[in-house]
Amino acid sequence: MSFSHFVSVATVQQWLQLGQADNGSRVAILDCRFDLMQPTWGAQAYAQGHIPGAVYVSLDDDLSAPKNGCNGRHPLPEPAVFAHTVGHLGIEADTTVVVYDQGALMMAARAWWMLRWLGHARVFVLSGGWPAWEASQLPVQVQAPSPSPARVYEPQVRSEMLVSVEEVLAQLGQGQRWLVDARAPERYRGDVEPLDRVAGHIPGAVNRPFTDNLEQGVLKPVTQLREAFAAVLGGTDSSQVVHSCGSGVSATANILAMEEAGLTGSRLYAGSWSEWSSDPHRPVEVGSAQC
Repeated sequence: MSFSHFVSVATVQQWLQLGQADNGSRVAILDCRFDLMQPTWGAQAYAQGHIPGAVYVSLDDDLSAPKNGCNGRHPLPEPAVFAHTVGHLGIEADTTVVVYDQGALMMAARAWWMLRWLGHARVFVLSGGWPAWEASQLPVQVQAPSPSPARVYEPQVRSEMLVSVEEVLAQLGQGQRWLVDARAPERYRGDVEPLDRVAGHIPGAVNRPFTDNLEQGVLKPVTQLREAFAAVLGGTDSSQVVHSCGSGVSATANILAMEEAGLTGSRLYAGSWSEWSSDPHRPVEVGSAQC
C-alpha cells in the first residue's frame, strides 16, 4: 500500500485513546483554522471547540514572518525561527504531527508543507478537517491543553522545496507549463483582486484552483488528481513544477494533492502573487494564458 499524507478521523481518535501513534511516537495535533478575510476567526473557532489536545497555530502569528511591503502577505519565517516555534509546541523530530483546518486544506497544507520543509517526517493532514471530526460526533475540547514542555527542534532544512522570486524571473518565457497558480479563476485572470494591489498573474502561469482538489470536503481519488494535473501540466515533469497563489498558502494545497497522487518533487514560490506584484517592474499577465 502506498504512503498517504492523510490520516482519518478514526485513526486520530485511536491514537488519542492509546496516547501514541501507530509507531509508538507521541502525537501532537495542530489546529490551523484561519480566514484570510477575518484573521481572528480561527482562534475564536478554536476557543469554541477543538480536537482534544490540539494546539492552535495562527497563519499570521506562527506560520508567517513579518511583512515589509515587498515580501508578500505571508512570507515564510526563517527556518531557525520556525524551528523555535515548533519546539515550543513540544514537537520533537520523532513526534507524529496531525494538522487540520476548516476543511478547505489550504491552512493545514501550509503547516504540513512548512514542517516537511524543516525536515519533519511524520506529519499528516486530517482527512476532511474539522467538519469530519464534528460529523463523527467525537469528543471536543473547549479549554486549551496545558502547554507541553518546550523542546529544542533541530531543523534539517529541505531547501530544494522552495524557489525565490529571482528563480521565477529567470524561468519566464520557457514555453512549457511549469508554473501553477492555485487561485480562483477570476483572480488568476485579473477580473477581480480582493487582497493584492495589482490584478492578474505571473506570465506563463497556468491555473489550477486548489479547490478543484476536493470533492464533498475530502481529497479526490488519486487517479482523478493524476489525470487532472497531467492535463494542466501538459507533460512537464512534476520535479520541474513550481506552485504559486496569492501568498504561498493555497499553493501548498496543490503541492499536497500532487504528492498524494504520486507526482512528487514540485516546489513552492512562497512569495507568490503578493510578492511578485509588489514590484511594478515585474511583468503581469491578465486573461487566460492556457490553450
